Amino acid sequence: MTDKTSVVPVIMAGGSGTRLWPLSRAGFPKQFLVLSGDSSLFQQAAQRLADLAGPDLAVQPLVVVGNAEHRFLTLEQLREIRQEPAAVLLEPAGRNTAPALTLAALQARADGADPVMVVTPADQTVADGAAFNAALRQAVAQAAQGSIVILGVTPDKPETGYGYIRAEAGSGSPAKVARFVEKPDAATAAGYLAEGGYTWNSGMFVLRASVWLAALAQFRPDILRACEAAWAGRQADGRFVRPDKAAFEAVPSESVDYAVMERCPGSAFDIRVVPLAAGWNDLGAWDAVWQVGAQDEAGNVAAGDVMLHDTERTLVHASSRLVTTVGVRDLVVVETSDSVMVADRSRSQDVKHIVNRLAAGGRSEQLLHRKVHRPWGWYDSIDMGARFQVKRIMVKPGASLSLQMHHHRAEHWIVVSGTAEITNGDKTLLLTENQSTYIPLGQVHRLANPGKVDLEIVEVQSGSYLGEDDIVRFEDTYGRTS
Repeated sequence: MTDKTSVVPVIMAGGSGTRLWPLSRAGFPKQFLVLSGDSSLFQQAAQRLADLAGPDLAVQPLVVVGNAEHRFLTLEQLREIRQEPAAVLLEPAGRNTAPALTLAALQARADGADPVMVVTPADQTVADGAAFNAALRQAVAQAAQGSIVILGVTPDKPETGYGYIRAEAGSGSPAKVARFVEKPDAATAAGYLAEGGYTWNSGMFVLRASVWLAALAQFRPDILRACEAAWAGRQADGRFVRPDKAAFEAVPSESVDYAVMERCPGSAFDIRVVPLAAGWNDLGAWDAVWQVGAQDEAGNVAAGDVMLHDTERTLVHASSRLVTTVGVRDLVVVETSDSVMVADRSRSQDVKHIVNRLAAGGRSEQLLHRKVHRPWGWYDSIDMGARFQVKRIMVKPGASLSLQMHHHRAEHWIVVSGTAEITNGDKTLLLTENQSTYIPLGQVHRLANPGKVDLEIVEVQSGSYLGEDDIVRFEDTYGRTS
């Protein structure tokens, strides 16, 4: 009986998904959205990796590398699918995928072990789970022998939006990688498809942690040294691991492909490709969401409260109200509570230009939805004027907001459902449905839910400044200071 191969699943979840605006925002990016099926893309990735477990593989708890701003969202989505991560590594700044993978490798080697890492982005879909699992098992078996293995998607069209991998003919199975090819033009892509031997680069890698660190030491020792310095100064907070902020900000920004993978062919490192034919899609833009969606007889994909008439090959996504179309073709229409985006489906990649303009103009629609998720629940800004703002606030059972005060606003709270435990200065109140209280400007206060069901209140703010940064926190369960 042979020992099981130890496998550490790694999800890189730091992307922003700007081309799926307005549904994807900086504060709630596409990997956390439900775009295909009944769970988010991040949850689907975690479940696919968990399915890898078997008699020959010892699959360890998940390691996630992501943005510190999304830490509670990450844990909550894992809780929903009953997964407990080994660690959530919080990047204090975006530095692309090579540093992210290096943090994961250092975490995997922290106890002296050298597991096989199965590394995947958080924002892809796979239609055929069995085929994916089989390809991944082949990759793990090869990586256990010291190889670097990439999952190469079997192309079904001359796609210009992906990088390509050329396999070395007659080099066995999995085949050795002859070379990597940048995103081609249409004619070149058609030539690759006709020639054969090419696959799309999926961004999924399988390799031992020590192999990644050795390859990085050879090709980009500057990235390795900087990541090791940030890792040495790390701080742990439960499942959260925070590299040293100043040291990590000094790490060069580089992708896994540019830092290591494209340098491996012809080197001492054995790099191979396992073909993947499993209905893979990276949902890079709204056109890809349309492609994987359930299309009606006219080729339309609809989500939410949608009515279509004389409409063909169109994606309509309604989040908060009725959306109708008449006599249109090949469009993308996406509605949220604060924005509507209409695009030619063939131009859906260009949505990023709108996001760039929103960011340049300091518009909040680039950052957050009207409904904002927090570790304790959510709030929805339903109305506002020059000196007032009205919010719906939901607090989960057993959760509480920070003990806080505001310099520029007072607040009225009305309980809609559930039970509220309210700290109001030196008083503690228990309020139930239809009861209310007033929080004067400058008063220290806290809202908590001591009950077993969701608490929902309506909050009316009034004052000279109503921004979310007018909060002074005295105590916070979630480690926030602002």
